Amino acid sequence: MVYQELAPVAVLSSGFSAPEVAEGQWHVRWDAAGLDPAALVAETMPDTVDFHTSGSTGSSRCWRRTRENLWREAGMLAELVGPGEPRAVVAFAPPIHIFGALATGLLPAHLRVPVWYRSEFFGGLPDTGAKRVVVVATPWIFSLLLAHLDWVRAMDQVTVLYGGAKLPASAGEFLAAAGPDRAVIAETIGSTETGGIGYRLWRGGETPPWTLFADVSFAEPVSADADVPLVVRTPRLAARPGEAAPPTWATGDLVRAVDDRTFRHIGRSGRLVKVNGRRIDLDQVEHALRDVLDCADLAVQPVSDRMIGEHVDLLVALHPGTELNDLDLAAAISAIGVRPRRVRVVDRIARSAMGKLRQDQSLTADAGVAP
Repeated sequence: MVYQELAPVAVLSSGFSAPEVAEGQWHVRWDAAGLDPAALVAETMPDTVDFHTSGSTGSSRCWRRTRENLWREAGMLAELVGPGEPRAVVAFAPPIHIFGALATGLLPAHLRVPVWYRSEFFGGLPDTGAKRVVVVATPWIFSLLLAHLDWVRAMDQVTVLYGGAKLPASAGEFLAAAGPDRAVIAETIGSTETGGIGYRLWRGGETPPWTLFADVSFAEPVSADADVPLVVRTPRLAARPGEAAPPTWATGDLVRAVDDRTFRHIGRSGRLVKVNGRRIDLDQVEHALRDVLDCADLAVQPVSDRMIGEHVDLLVALHPGTELNDLDLAAAISAIGVRPRRVRVVDRIARSAMGKLRQDQSLTADAGVAP
């Protein structure tokens, strides 16, 4: 695949919004002799950069971040992946979104290494000439890495930097195939409004807890004995245009403390429902369903039922040439733990560019319904 070579100034001056930067296929040599990335960022990048929420939890909104805070957070990501001693970055996260701006746009500048970016999730992986790389990933990229294990196994170290949607099951398959001495997943949690809140490192085995980034603290008490809302304080909170940044931010997550700097993520409050008294984490359920339903995509959507209150619908996008009856719905019901109110066959599942399920699925069209 042919990558257009862009000058660093072309990436920075656009605020990551130019089409050739956001949607293209390019690489930047941040390792060029005589280049001072920090000085170039200060001279070229706009004082503030606007980002928009994905619309996964409501209408998209604009949030403004300062150049200094973006550069500072990219430095935190550089420290996170630094133990892998990366010599190149291969990126798939769109830089028009906050995670992509940080990891695709500014992280390579901090590391002073070249970056190869493309927006497509297919095809081969670039020959960077490096044996130690960072892969900036979206959910689909683990399947791409599994399809190109020769590329992965030719590396001494592959650090996958991931942020956004819940890790897919293919992430665990990738770690198992690559081996713990070669691969690690550095996962971050955060949002457009907060930037990065915390991180954890995966090499396989048990699920690790989250650790707060150094400049983040709990703004409200957390407990080791109860699920409580995650409210954070950090100097990197974004601001609405024309307004000051808020002092704290309620993330919409429920957590349980491990200690004063680490926590376990229980789930998104909007993704936890009780059906007939049974609490269901919709994110976990969707992961389980992918192991038993052979379909193009799926989602479990919370709905209101006039008889029992909270309930769920199962949305399924079928592979071409297949029908709903081809799926093992009995296994799906077992994985969910309750019978869905209905099963909807749709043309597609509406998701953000980072893989997050959009709350409003009105863009999908019913192709069939099962009770």
